[in-house]
Amino acid sequence: MDTDSNLEARIWFYPPKRPRYLRGMDLESNLNSIRQGIAGACARAGRDPGSVTLLAVTKDRPPEVVDEAARLGLTLFGENKVQEAKAKIPLCSSRLRWHMIGHLQTNKCRDAVELFEMIQSVDSLNVARDLDKRADQAGRRMSVLLEVNVAGEASKFGYRPEQLLSDLPQLKNLARLDLQGLMTVPPWTRDAERVRPVFRRLRELKARCEELLGISLPQLSMGMSADFQVAVEEGSTIVRIGTGLFGLRQKLPKVI
Repeated sequence: MDTDSNLEARIWFYPPKRPRYLRGMDLESNLNSIRQGIAGACARAGRDPGSVTLLAVTKDRPPEVVDEAARLGLTLFGENKVQEAKAKIPLCSSRLRWHMIGHLQTNKCRDAVELFEMIQSVDSLNVARDLDKRADQAGRRMSVLLEVNVAGEASKFGYRPEQLLSDLPQLKNLARLDLQGLMTVPPWTRDAERVRPVFRRLRELKARCEELLGISLPQLSMGMSADFQVAVEEGSTIVRIGTGLFGLRQKLPKVI
């Protein structure tokens, strides 16, 4: 029997008419194309395709789309907002894994620790400290990536590289956080080659962080629908694909 909150979530995610972007969507074909793109980029870089994880970005996508993607073999999904994830995740299979990939405010850290396997968007010492506190209260370790604003865009969140290097000793001392690597959101461009230097700088910054920390950071989360092949060539281990899989987003209407 649905609780009031679950019923409300189902109403929000299941509007009376099937969203137009779901009709005729060839998710299987899109998935195969992306996997081929990853394999091709790995071949060019001399990498094993198994070293790259595909994360399906499900912002504004209903649970039925998540279920279809899971049926095709995807198990890792990313959400941008804690509130949407809080409503959606309970309606999806419990075997799926979820990462937080959007900007995280400290007042959402408690829920984020409960909902996600990894937080990819730790962009300040304050957020890291709050996650550490909430993870301690929950009796768990929290895997995190440190988000870096490599290009210095005013419209983007993320650490400035020099601030990240300055904060590393304090980040390392947060006992409940498991530092796994770095993440970035590059400037949008039609020409993926233009953001290759951004991906390269993030890879170089990860190597510098490893040197200062004295530990391995296995993950580089970089590359989205328009530029994931270049990101893989530059060392990405996690590519975050939404539009390339599911098509253009059409925000689902709330029922009032």
